[in-house]
Amino acid sequence: MTSQATEPGGDTLRAEHIVKRFGAVTALEDVNLRLGRGEVLGLLGDNGAGKSTLLKILCGFQQQDAGRLVINGEEVRLRSVDHARSLGIDAVYQDLALINQLSVYHNMFLNRERVRGTLLSNRSMRDTARQHLDEMGINIRSVDVPVASLSGGQRQAIAIARAVYSDAKILLLDEPLAAMGAKEVAIILDLLQDLKRRGGISIIIIAHNYGQALEICDRINLLQHGEITLDKLSKDTSVTELNDIVVAEYRRAMEERQRSA
Repeated sequence: MTSQATEPGGDTLRAEHIVKRFGAVTALEDVNLRLGRGEVLGLLGDNGAGKSTLLKILCGFQQQDAGRLVINGEEVRLRSVDHARSLGIDAVYQDLALINQLSVYHNMFLNRERVRGTLLSNRSMRDTARQHLDEMGINIRSVDVPVASLSGGQRQAIAIARAVYSDAKILLLDEPLAAMGAKEVAIILDLLQDLKRRGGISIIIIAHNYGQALEICDRINLLQHGEITLDKLSKDTSVTELNDIVVAEYRRAMEERQRSA
């Protein structure tokens, strides 16, 4: 594995020797991953490599069978998603966990609604959502419209903005650019670039598109057969190198299958 020194500021998250099994299947064999403060890390790998499993462990949805997590220098055993969120870790998955029938501002405050007595404080939530989206440069015509009326890129931006507004310091994004057209991809790339410029948030992005990952990420990790097999600064690798590694692994797997047939 090729490794690079951590950027100044130290690590905000480290996963050390993480193992996860599902019955007889080992999803993660021995994963070592680190995320620097203010860094955007791209987590790449083929389907079934274990990327989503690792993300679920990092956000408290699942627990590892072995290994440890270190958050801001302290070892932590994440008990739940709520526990992870209390430590500033939040995840945005492909399904986004948005409710299509609700307005943009109601989705921004989902499960964190403001109330006055027994009534929802809609005006306060509306005004705050509008202010927050404007500050993040997210162009939504109205926060009163249902999210079902928005484009895929706009819905993804709302989900990311909700996590940032909830004071997430470590943001985990599962395929934020999947199944989007060029215009929608540009919305999310611009948002992520803005978050990088602001600083204060460390991000892990699961991605399949190597070119997009190299454009937005500071560093790249490649996850193969349950381990991180490459750890490089984005400027020190390329789409060609990443493709060559994956193709070589595929060829080895095919040769092994042929020998065992």
